[in-house]
Amino acid sequence: MRVLITGGAGFIGSHLSDAYLERGDEVFIIDDLSTGSIDNVAHLKGHARFHYTIDSVHNQPVVAELIDQCDVVFHLAAAVGVKLIVESPVRTIETNVRGTEVVLKQANKKKKKVLVASTSEVYGLSNDVPFREDGNLVMGATTKGRWSYACSKAIDEFLALAYWREKKLPTIVVRLFNTVGPRQTGQYGMVIPTFVRQALAGRPITVYGDGSQTRCFGYVKDIVGALVKLMDSEEAVGQVFNIGSNEEVSITELAERVKELTGSKSEIVRVPYDEAYEEGFEDMPRRVPDISKIGAIVGFKPTMALDGILQSVIEYYSGRQSDGRD
Repeated sequence: MRVLITGGAGFIGSHLSDAYLERGDEVFIIDDLSTGSIDNVAHLKGHARFHYTIDSVHNQPVVAELIDQCDVVFHLAAAVGVKLIVESPVRTIETNVRGTEVVLKQANKKKKKVLVASTSEVYGLSNDVPFREDGNLVMGATTKGRWSYACSKAIDEFLALAYWREKKLPTIVVRLFNTVGPRQTGQYGMVIPTFVRQALAGRPITVYGDGSQTRCFGYVKDIVGALVKLMDSEEAVGQVFNIGSNEEVSITELAERVKELTGSKSEIVRVPYDEAYEEGFEDMPRRVPDISKIGAIVGFKPTMALDGILQSVIEYYSGRQSDGRD
């Protein structure tokens, strides 16, 4: 099979490329390297079945040509990370909505199956935990820039599902909960790589807010395995799926576990949201997925517990420090 991955030089995209190449398929990626990194796919450059294009998904002729060459499309290209979203809301909205419009429009010409990556952020301020795919989405005020990302990804979902209902383009939507593992950067506010790098360097571990907010962290290879299975499933077409772990942990406890596993003497410091992001920043107190639906369709079940995930990230960043790349 020939697979196109937009945002393929990103953290998840690079691991998805690995999975398909290991399976014997041919992989094409497109990435403008705005948040992805060529380092993530450097180990694949010499592979005969790997092809990369450095360009934006907004470039319709390039995207059209790549889609024509491929059998299926994973649309992962998006603005990512709370820090980027707060600092660059225009870029966030335009990147997410325009990119998805281009990919779906071009895929529809030849009816190529498309999996669109959405996010747990679309649940917004909902407190109906665990979050179910058919649950209500509760958005914050438009004056709070943080929710622009959630709304842009919700529009992506509506558009993907509309293409299926109206034009019979086979689409699948996945809501990714916090995905973690080697190659993830803390550059845009990703919490685990940030904590690990701070702990390894002996710097203060910065917990935003009061630290009571809880999250669930899924291992990237578990998540990628689920993505591959969904793409192979005809039953998944036209549906929305949560993908992630349901092992819940508070951010304070997460910081303590990182400190313990690294043997760090770092101090754990709390930073108010207003200082970390912007005045009036709102966060979700809990973010826990109901993963029963994807379990029923493709048998998905997380295999890596949190300590194992943390250890994989610690080993990755320890290696980067030792070879001078941190």
